[in-house]
Amino acid sequence: MRWWGFLGLVMIVLAELSLFLNFVPIESYYFAIAWIGFIFLIDSFVEIISKKSLIQNNLQKFFLLFVLSAIFWWIFEFLNLGITNWDYTSGRMPMSLAQIVWRTLCFSTVLPAIFEVAELFKVLHRFDKYKLAHKHKITKKLLYFMMIIGLITLILPLAFPKYFYPLIWACFYFLLDPINYMHNEPSLIGYLEKRKLGIIFSLAAAALVCGILWEYWNYWAPIKWTYSVPFVGFLKIFEMPILGYTGYIPFAFELYTMYHFVKYYIKKIDKENKLKPILHHHK
Repeated sequence: MRWWGFLGLVMIVLAELSLFLNFVPIESYYFAIAWIGFIFLIDSFVEIISKKSLIQNNLQKFFLLFVLSAIFWWIFEFLNLGITNWDYTSGRMPMSLAQIVWRTLCFSTVLPAIFEVAELFKVLHRFDKYKLAHKHKITKKLLYFMMIIGLITLILPLAFPKYFYPLIWACFYFLLDPINYMHNEPSLIGYLEKRKLGIIFSLAAAALVCGILWEYWNYWAPIKWTYSVPFVGFLKIFEMPILGYTGYIPFAFELYTMYHFVKYYIKKIDKENKLKPILHHHK
């Protein structure tokens, strides 16, 4: 195990002990400590198996995942003001500056956690053998139809949250994955076109692993979230109704498409900035 893997394991154990011993200075930061430790630990496993990982080889992307994760989840937090499916024991907005910083830190772990676990499944080659039987042609009509579906699945939960709230976990996938495909960026429909299912299954498996851990660590956290979901709020595992765990899979697809959508424009801006001095010199 690499040094950051040991550090991650120590952080997880320290977080768990803080709850058991009621050690308030650490207990207050229990959730973030546990998740950052988990991310370090999984990245270490990835590096051991594949001889490369984000921490070892791409720190820029590693930190970018944390930044984008916080931004993405704040988007869902604002959407939740309309659908009101979850709430925190510390209360809703308005929040103190300390609460905003604390939540932002916790939100920043979502994207790197899913990406690291998905990468672990990938380097273990668990899903490499799964492929579609036939290739499927992606047409412009299909891409535009998906984007229309994306707009509908974004509007309906906000307009009629009681009946359509689950659609919030699919809207950004339908909106952005076609755009990623058209820009030749990684996209799930692009993988389907090539008959490849490995990354799709890896993301789905990562979502379920992280989803169970999110709910487990949330259940014991001093400050946690609870759910209010119409019609399917029965048979809870920790705070989450059992059917709610299925929502983690499209959520992982959303995060994947949101990341590559933003990454495309970051690369585009960076390329334009590099070209400006050259263009200015030739004028």
